Amino acid sequence: MCTVVIRIPEPGAPAEPIRLLAVRDEDPARPWNPLGSWWPQLPDVVGVQDRLAGGAWLAARPGRLAVLLNRAGEPDLPAAQIASRGGIVLDAVGGATPQGELRTLGFNLVEVDGDGASVVSWDGQELRRERLSPGTHMIAHTDADDPATPRIAAWHAAFEAASTDGDASGWWEPWLTVLAQSAELSPEDDRAIIRDNRPHGYPTQSLLACVASVSAQTTDVRYAELPHAGEWSPLSFEPPRG
Repeated sequence: MCTVVIRIPEPGAPAEPIRLLAVRDEDPARPWNPLGSWWPQLPDVVGVQDRLAGGAWLAARPGRLAVLLNRAGEPDLPAAQIASRGGIVLDAVGGATPQGELRTLGFNLVEVDGDGASVVSWDGQELRRERLSPGTHMIAHTDADDPATPRIAAWHAAFEAASTDGDASGWWEPWLTVLAQSAELSPEDDRAIIRDNRPHGYPTQSLLACVASVSAQTTDVRYAELPHAGEWSPLSFEPPRG
């Protein structure tokens, strides 16, 4: 039940990158490696690595970024034949977008390049691809900008109104202000972005966040962890390790 906020500039905007904020919700007991170079076979890729499956939640290379969010749905297959979603992000950041009938559980995959961004959605039965229009969008576990998703209904307009015109050392601060305001809600509230999903039957809690600027040739992505799972604390973003 992660959350992504993304801003796509209007066509012709001079040298303005795509901006992205991604908050990760995961089981704190599932180990991960922070943003870094973890794949020797992909020397120009950095990402947040899932240690168990070896794949990535978010990954980036110059001019490209991909991040995966869970979505309800599963294919009509025996459990033993359902494949991991772990490699989807690494494939996508390399330019291999999902196609055909998949064997994984449902997901929303946000793909970003210098020309724009798309959301690839899989619900276990149908694979859809939506190219996002210029403007500010929110994606969670349903469709992009879905007003029936409480956190999108509550905070989409606030992110849209917050400027991201600052320089590379802090353009994300206005969005963090919105994130801090959202954290005044209980993390169990359906409108919350910093979340504790255990009361809803899931072990996932908000653990970390990344911010990124993506242009045609470059990607600047940074990482911060919450000191306590599911609890808001001011974030200080750092560049990738390695």
